[in-house]
Amino acid sequence: MTRARRSLLALVAGSALVVSAGSAAALDDPAGADRSAAPAGSATTGDVTPARQAERLDRGLLAVPTEDGVLVSWRLFGTDPQDLGFHLFRDGRKINRQPIRSSTNFLDPDGAPGATYELLPLGQGGRAASETTTALAEAHFDIPLNKPEGGTTPDGGEFEYRINDASVGDLNGDGQYDIVVKWEPTNAQDNSRSGYTGEVFLDAYTLEGEQLWRLGLGPNIRAGAHYTQFLVYDFDGDGRAEVVLRTADGAVDGLGQVIGDPDADYRNSSGYVLTGPEFLTVFDGLTGEAVETVDFEPARGDICQWGDCYGNRGDRFLAAVAYLDGERPSIMMSRGYYEKTVLAAYDWRDGELTQRWIFDSDEPGNGAYAQQGNHNLSVGDVDGDGRDEIVFGQMTIDDDGTGLYSTGLGHGDAMHLGNLDPSRDGLEVFGVQENSSAPYGLALRDAGSGEVLWGEHTGRDTGRGTAGDIDPRFPGAEAWAIDGEWNSPTGWLVSASGELISNNIPPANFVVWWDGDLGREILDHDFRESDRRGVGRIDKWDWETETLVNLLTPTGTQSINDTKGNPSLQADILGDWREEVLWPTEDDTALRVYTTTHPTEHRIHTLMHDPVYRLGVAWQNVAYNQPPHTSFFLGFDMETPDQPNIYYP
Repeated sequence: MTRARRSLLALVAGSALVVSAGSAAALDDPAGADRSAAPAGSATTGDVTPARQAERLDRGLLAVPTEDGVLVSWRLFGTDPQDLGFHLFRDGRKINRQPIRSSTNFLDPDGAPGATYELLPLGQGGRAASETTTALAEAHFDIPLNKPEGGTTPDGGEFEYRINDASVGDLNGDGQYDIVVKWEPTNAQDNSRSGYTGEVFLDAYTLEGEQLWRLGLGPNIRAGAHYTQFLVYDFDGDGRAEVVLRTADGAVDGLGQVIGDPDADYRNSSGYVLTGPEFLTVFDGLTGEAVETVDFEPARGDICQWGDCYGNRGDRFLAAVAYLDGERPSIMMSRGYYEKTVLAAYDWRDGELTQRWIFDSDEPGNGAYAQQGNHNLSVGDVDGDGRDEIVFGQMTIDDDGTGLYSTGLGHGDAMHLGNLDPSRDGLEVFGVQENSSAPYGLALRDAGSGEVLWGEHTGRDTGRGTAGDIDPRFPGAEAWAIDGEWNSPTGWLVSASGELISNNIPPANFVVWWDGDLGREILDHDFRESDRRGVGRIDKWDWETETLVNLLTPTGTQSINDTKGNPSLQADILGDWREEVLWPTEDDTALRVYTTTHPTEHRIHTLMHDPVYRLGVAWQNVAYNQPPHTSFFLGFDMETPDQPNIYYP
């Protein structure tokens, strides 16, 4: 995939058509006014709510073939004027008659793979602000990866490596997203199961497949969904993302430097690591260098205090990014949710890692917050004060590290935070519950107060549920949950207001913004028992027949995380506001990036400049993956969202 910023003059040098910078701007904006740089809000404007640090991205220009030509799409920044116009050139010739102001995509019926497209935003610096891309041969491209060699455990077990979760951040400061990939050995284990595992690796790549570095986590970090939660984010505002995660003795950074004791091996005969030091390490995103390592909090302490003594509940970790001061991002690491729960928040500023606060359910007054965590979490400003809270399953921790509320409904497997009901102020949380005796197996609550708005008693472990606007007949997002095993086609499909729509449901896994309308599509997989993987798919829910209509089956790829069957990542990383989906190839040698081929008339700023969505992408790799949602309602009959209150550091 070739993407670069080049001027139109350089692009068409030697051809019959040369358009000067002045004449290009004059096509729409004779005054040539610079309208680009002012953020939507800033900490110095006197706003009650300060602006948030955001990523300075390029336009993510993307051109893919369709049955009707080439679909070209690009980002609208959160700081762009709402009426910003664009001109689009193919091989040096302008192909739009009027400035493009009503969408951020253009279907070129005369386009073909290999054509060069240049996008010129009007009044934003002329030729210097243009970007180019080459039309792809297919509506996907591969990011080649350097697959690690397999190995042998101390008890003689052999293992290979598979691509697992991924995350994104601008690691080198060029305005494009880069990919951080977790390599998981085939003998990775759930915490409840004994057994040695192979080493976990994290790699960083550009979208073109250039490997930036590799981290080896050594023998003292066990492999599995609950052990290594990694955050990729620009925490210090220098324009480049850092990578932050839990480490231990024997980890090796991107420069080959060992963290702690290189010879230490704390694995017991069951493969668990229940002794030895644990660290929190900040890695430089460009080089992979370990630039700061401190003792990890929440500390292990007595492993039995977490709910058992063999290492199941005490090594359940979650992680998130949160704007706890409302302006700059902080790091949150947690331990435990079945019994005791501890969260610790850190800031990475000026080369120093400092602890902001720690919350412990064992502390006096916090007893209601024990046993309330999920296998996942979310982050957002749920109380409207401009600062983020940690929505930690059935409890929520305020920005200052104190408990905001606990519903007391107990542990659950899945939850979703967003503006799910636009008829109400603020955000909502939809979740499903594992405890069969809980009054609700699925429920929607007010995210700020914890008040249950509606719920359904199921009387069983309700393990899967999701939310998204899939039916235009009902205002807001629908929510649904299974009534049986993970692939059950029946359950409860409920409107945002709590009306039961049907007991027939789509798969309760992931949802994705994919086609041309404002609703969400169903992102799922066809499971293979033979290797505990599957083939991904994207389907449209036909609300009239209550069946699925397939939109994409990505051949040559596979899903990850066993029956969860999710992709390595879904996020708005290129093109317009619709999302891309990244699946591993069948041989685990590349990540294949799929993008939509559907034009849309809807113009929305990049979802990565929305605070809830961007933080959702950051935590998506954590434990039982969930899809990201937005802070504004994005669905059928939506209102135009407010411009995000962000600034570029």
